[in-house]
Amino acid sequence: MENKADTKNSSSSNKLFPMACGEGPYNYAKNSNYQKTGWDLVKRLTFEEISKKLDVEHLISPGNVFRIADMGCSFGPNTFFAVQDIIEAVKLKQNQSKHMEFQVFFNDHSANDFNTLFRTLPFERSYFAAGVPGSFYGSLFPKASLHFVLSSYTIHWMSKIPREVQDESSSVWNKGRIFYGSSKKVEEAYAAQFANDFESFLKARAEEVVPGGFMTLLIPGTQNGANLLKCTVVAISELLGSSLMDMAKEGLVDEARVDSFNLPVYYPSSEKVIAIVEKEGWFKIEQMQEIARPMTHQLSKQDIEKYALFVRGWADVVVRDHFGVEIVDEVFKNFTEKLMESGLFSDPSIAPMGHGGLVCSPHAN
Repeated sequence: MENKADTKNSSSSNKLFPMACGEGPYNYAKNSNYQKTGWDLVKRLTFEEISKKLDVEHLISPGNVFRIADMGCSFGPNTFFAVQDIIEAVKLKQNQSKHMEFQVFFNDHSANDFNTLFRTLPFERSYFAAGVPGSFYGSLFPKASLHFVLSSYTIHWMSKIPREVQDESSSVWNKGRIFYGSSKKVEEAYAAQFANDFESFLKARAEEVVPGGFMTLLIPGTQNGANLLKCTVVAISELLGSSLMDMAKEGLVDEARVDSFNLPVYYPSSEKVIAIVEKEGWFKIEQMQEIARPMTHQLSKQDIEKYALFVRGWADVVVRDHFGVEIVDEVFKNFTEKLMESGLFSDPSIAPMGHGGLVCSPHAN
């Protein structure tokens, strides 16, 4: 990917960052098992709400078509697993005397690898499939047209980097770092941008989901009240930034390029997620579960290398876009070495990655 962005303003613009595609070892689909197990941990919440509260007969009458949208689907296979799980849960509520059809909309931004998505669709599937390119921070569907919305590991991607973080004349300028873990002011700027984006997402979905429908969100985040630098997801991102600064000191990359680079993701606590949902009032939280995923055993060298591949699966294209393809392999080689040396996964003071799993229903207008 050719880097044509302006050094000072590139990360402030609304850029599109698809997950790593292709057939190589860094392909997102080959390195997204972590996301799959995350869904496995929270799908119980979804099944419970569908079982207890979903009125299938009322929702789909008279068309007998149940419509599902996966917002930020990437290109599989996790989206296929999640969609099929939801369909199976809905079928259990279905009146077997009536024939019901399912339509699934796979949404992601226009740079997503939809070709791979549709090429790998399950052959024996029980739904009609359609792709919907576009940002989920805006409207994508007609009013009251969806019965179920899923968004897994996507809401933490921001629509843009806060401009003040990129401004050399600002007190919030994030010089020498690519994330918000070491600066309260930078974290506050990120948090404000996340809140704006999440509010836009909720507003759009409130228009699109039918009364009586549901939405499940799985959002990676930090534990409530935790020191950010002692949170796994933040510490890992800071290690990636440290790898880039080391390369700048060695003259392998321009330091100004590092100063103008920031990761476009924010990991909220469940408290912040709940506060935004309740403040806007478009959705009612039916169930909420904060799930911590500690490492249950001493990680081997191969385990850590696998985890580094997981990070590269989502971060590769962001680094590639800003710094150019020539140094990407070296960046992640250094990052993997730092990850092994850090002792991050064996340090009891480091809080494990948290996940906020919530099932919501739209408030009646």
